[in-house]
Amino acid sequence: MAVAVAALTALASAQRSATFEGREATVVENAKVQLQVLNRGGALVSFTLNDDPQKLNPLWNPVEIARERKLPERFGDSIGHFVCVDGFGSSSKEEQAAGLGGHGEAHRQPWQRVSTSHTGGVTQIEWRANLPLVQETFTRRVELVDGEQVVSVESTLESLLAFDRPANWAEHATIGYPFLKPQVTVVDASVGRCQTRPHQNIPSNRTLLGGQEFTYPMAPLKSGGTVNLRAAPAKPDSLDHTGCAADPSRRLAFVTALNTESRLLLGYLWRREEYPWLQEWLNYPANLAMTRGLEFGTQPYDVPRRQTVEMGTLFGVPTFKWLPAKSKLASRFLMFLTRVPEGFTKVNDVRLENGQLIIEDRQSKQTVKLAASRPL
Repeated sequence: MAVAVAALTALASAQRSATFEGREATVVENAKVQLQVLNRGGALVSFTLNDDPQKLNPLWNPVEIARERKLPERFGDSIGHFVCVDGFGSSSKEEQAAGLGGHGEAHRQPWQRVSTSHTGGVTQIEWRANLPLVQETFTRRVELVDGEQVVSVESTLESLLAFDRPANWAEHATIGYPFLKPQVTVVDASVGRCQTRPHQNIPSNRTLLGGQEFTYPMAPLKSGGTVNLRAAPAKPDSLDHTGCAADPSRRLAFVTALNTESRLLLGYLWRREEYPWLQEWLNYPANLAMTRGLEFGTQPYDVPRRQTVEMGTLFGVPTFKWLPAKSKLASRFLMFLTRVPEGFTKVNDVRLENGQLIIEDRQSKQTVKLAASRPL
């Protein structure tokens, strides 16, 4: 009886129900971190350190931004880190007429929690979402090990159709104000060849020269010269977009965002063959309601499915995935949150070695090591 009670107590402390900005959510937590997942759409909406008195959440919360900046409230299905599947970007006029909106179906559907366990020090929760318009099933399993601050997220997309089809899938990880601040928050990533987004309808506040290849983080400006994309500009008033192929010399790709004031670091590590692209949505309005997408996925830009197929490849890297008939695509990534030491200002490398996540700043010669027992 005592063992059973202890097991129930451990499970209760590892996952529980909650509300996030008035919406039903599931909390996955341990002594180190707390992650909140929306029950509808499955967005990862809050990721915090338990020992952080401010409970600073790096993920984009448009409701909080609206409150703080005294703006009209905006709370759609696009929030925090949401998944775009099957579809990334706007849908075609024919798809729209058939009821398919932008960024696919999964982030708008109710997610059914199909299993929950806390065994051997590992909390594991699995959700399933039916995607009736594209006739697919999406499942996602989140795992958090006791004492660790690295979350493992494993997902599967299953086709219910009897023919091969092109699939589009992106993890729309998005950071926002107040974690994202001008000249304070910096982004680093393991990327190779990059391109500024070619635009047909050019935004009036676009600053980057469209359709140009560049070496991250130095991107070409419309006005001439280059700009370092690591940090948001000192005087925000721009909207830009870039696409980068993951570094082909690495098996695992990473992206990190570091607030140098709070020394809070959010990061992701994933298999390059599953998500070969990283695109960044650089949304920096003058009112400081800033967001920055760290979007790793199957294509360089959020464009309709037909366009990704017609593009085929960019820099020799495929711009969509094939989902075979009655088959599945699977992926896994790690998500981590940590405080870094004073003077740690740039992430040169993130790697997984012997059950540890190693985060390296070569300039300050400092390394952060996190226990990470779930493999990639």
